[in-house]
Amino acid sequence: MSVVAGALWEWPPAVCGYHRDQTSLARSKAWAMESYEIFSDLARDPSTGVFLRKANFYFTHEQTARELHKMNELAPKVRGFVHDPGLAGANGIDPAYGVVDAYAHLAPMVDTDQYMGWLRRQVEAAGVTITQRRIDGRLSEQEDELRAEFRADAIVNCTGLGAAQSHGAPMYPLRGALVRAINDGSRMPKIDEAHCVAHPEGSTEQDMVFIVPRGENMLLLGGLTEEDEWSLDIGLHNHQPVRDMYRRCLDFMPVLAQAQLDPDEPVRVGLRPVRNGNVCLEREAGTSIVHNYGHGGSGFSFSWGCAHEVTATITHETACGNAVAA
Repeated sequence: MSVVAGALWEWPPAVCGYHRDQTSLARSKAWAMESYEIFSDLARDPSTGVFLRKANFYFTHEQTARELHKMNELAPKVRGFVHDPGLAGANGIDPAYGVVDAYAHLAPMVDTDQYMGWLRRQVEAAGVTITQRRIDGRLSEQEDELRAEFRADAIVNCTGLGAAQSHGAPMYPLRGALVRAINDGSRMPKIDEAHCVAHPEGSTEQDMVFIVPRGENMLLLGGLTEEDEWSLDIGLHNHQPVRDMYRRCLDFMPVLAQAQLDPDEPVRVGLRPVRNGNVCLEREAGTSIVHNYGHGGSGFSFSWGCAHEVTATITHETACGNAVAA
């Protein structure tokens, strides 16, 4: 998880479309559903930065068998589900965009800045000590020293792209970017629902639309999926794919042309940590190290479910004690 994330809860695979391995998806659905319920509860407390809002998903083609399976699997699990191609017209989507099908449901949407602050306060109140430092090399080769230093019974490796070093795992970034617009109702009608068009199955084009309200007064416009790109120095001023992404959102929902961009931070850029086998959540054989990384664009959607499985894995190995998270 990071403050850069779009942080819209999604039933896998997410709209960025990179988690499609069926074995991994079956496992991740349980993580996503557990997170859905916990985030829905957290949305009752404004201090968490979690909101439960309507999320609309549109299609410019007849849904494929996999897309229909996802929709039908999702429908009974979430609140407020509706399948209605008329959602596009009701929500101000340009008819020229060619939407032919759509569905919607209530979904958690997280104000990442507020939520990460709330989460830190929760762990500190629970007695967790947070230490920031760099650890180089394979964790398994320095496990005894780290456990002795921190008086820990287990190590949880949540290093994201750093797992290429800490676990020796093949990893690559999937670069993303989000344009930030003011959403306080002053320049355009306030948008309080998410609007998404996923990558069509098998597409390699930058054709995703990702419009998500952030907190009370911000709107995120995306999205972008650039494989194996490491630089964070991109924006509307110097990267054509970011400008194309922004224009795609305006073409999709014309009212967005009235929006004022965030003068302090018009674009946020981040790197999704991806591995070919999707999420790695496992105990490394012969060690007390539990790995939890490779969530791609689903870090928030899987977060609580993965955290609970990590806890169960550790407690299965040791009845009590401390753990250090790397």
